[in-house]
Amino acid sequence: MKLYKIVTVQHINASVEECWDFFSSPKNLQTITLDNMNFQIQDYDDKRMYHGQIITYTLKPLFGIKISWVTEITACKENEYFIDIQRFGPYKLWHHKHFFERLEDGSTKMTDIVHYALPFGILGRIVNRLVVKTKLKNIFDYRYNKIEELFNSKKA
Repeated sequence: MKLYKIVTVQHINASVEECWDFFSSPKNLQTITLDNMNFQIQDYDDKRMYHGQIITYTLKPLFGIKISWVTEITACKENEYFIDIQRFGPYKLWHHKHFFERLEDGSTKMTDIVHYALPFGILGRIVNRLVVKTKLKNIFDYRYNKIEELFNSKKA
C-alpha cells in the first residue's frame, strides 16, 4: 500500500480558543469546503468535537459522483488537537491530524497532517498521480484561502 502525506501549516490571527471554537464544530467544515463538492452533513450529534464522535456526510468530489463518508474522531484534546479518520468512504486509509499551537503574540499556528492511501494497488497510484493529488491540493488550497479570509483579513 502506497501512503501519501499532505502537510499544511497556517498562522491564524486568532486565539487558540477562537480557533478551537470554529474548528471543533463539524458544521463549520462545510464553510471551508469547495462549493462544487456539494458537501452536506447528514448526521452528527450537534456537539463540539469529542473522542468517539461519528460524523456522516455526502459530497461529490469527482465527476459529480455522490459518495457517502463516515468520519470518526479518534482523539481530541480541547484547544490542542483532534484526529479524524475515515471509517467508510473512498480511501483505503484517511488519517487527519489537526494541531493548534498558541504563539507568543496570541495568534495560533494550525498544522494539518493527512496520511491517505487509495485502493486498487497500482491503479490507485495512477489515479492519485492523474486526479486525486491535484484535487486534494485544490481542496486544501481552498481551505487555506477561506481560513485566511475568515480570520486573517480582519486584521487592521
